[in-house]
Amino acid sequence: MATLQLPESERKRLEAWMREGYPQETCGLLIGRSRDGVTQVVEVVQARNLNQERARDRYLLDPDDYLKADESARARGLSIVGIWHSHPDHPARPSATDRAHAWEGWSYLIASVSREGVTDLRSWRLRSGAFEEEEVAA
Repeated sequence: MATLQLPESERKRLEAWMREGYPQETCGLLIGRSRDGVTQVVEVVQARNLNQERARDRYLLDPDDYLKADESARARGLSIVGIWHSHPDHPARPSATDRAHAWEGWSYLIASVSREGVTDLRSWRLRSGAFEEEEVAA
């Protein structure tokens, strides 16, 4: 099983953003490096959700936020290694929409969020057209 290493400090930032954004989907990027089945997250970056019509159950990551994050990552010898987003009042599993827009090899960190906050946080990676769960470790 592949592993996503997420420092506790970055996990706490994600959880705060997701609580603040509830009941809308929040989204952003994972910055770090991947090697030999291990994705090491160095930084999580928040992005704007441009999907105003369906923000409750869809996200559209702002391309300007993507470009800024990519430039910042490259300047530090890092890269974008995945996307994070919330599923308000739904399981932390990829939806059919998530699958339709996913890129092979990236990590997709998905959180189930309720009024109480993040209730489940799981990571997935698309391989050969199907999502496989990754272990999330600190």
